[in-house]
Amino acid sequence: MAKKSKSGFGAGAHAEGVDLGEVKRLLAFMQENGLEEFEYERGGVHIRLKKGSAGPGAAAVAAAPPVAAPTSPGPAPAPAAAPAHEAAKPAAPADVHLIKSPIVGTYYSSPSPEAEPFVAVGARVDAGQTLCIIEAMKLMNEIESDVAGEVVQILVENGHPVEYGEPLFGIRTQGKK
Repeated sequence: MAKKSKSGFGAGAHAEGVDLGEVKRLLAFMQENGLEEFEYERGGVHIRLKKGSAGPGAAAVAAAPPVAAPTSPGPAPAPAAAPAHEAAKPAAPADVHLIKSPIVGTYYSSPSPEAEPFVAVGARVDAGQTLCIIEAMKLMNEIESDVAGEVVQILVENGHPVEYGEPLFGIRTQGKK
């Protein structure tokens, strides 16, 4: 007869099929990589971890991935150009709230290629309403609005890659015109 761990957070503790040690490693991975949200599925167990908001004025910092040096001798590589979205970051009016990508992945405006987009410019949205999907590591992550208002900008094209912190939507919040 197997014993169950009562500690709750031991290295091999399990709760209803969840290895809490694995959850701790996933949380550490999220923190190390500056991830706001992470989904994980293995052996019939589906885990979705989402970092709570630090409140207004909190700055998000993302570390750049290390660049591997070439292994063969040759001319020095040219300096990398800034990604297109950094060169032409849209300036949002004061009354427009930007929804930014919490992860790196591929942006999809609808749940399937045949379906209508989740939102369009001019649409009214509620806080918690799904705006798009970002596929990361074969996982489909629904991105929700954190404010209620009107969609005034969609800043990414369907099927294009997005980076962490890249603006996706401009939403004019309720009460502001």
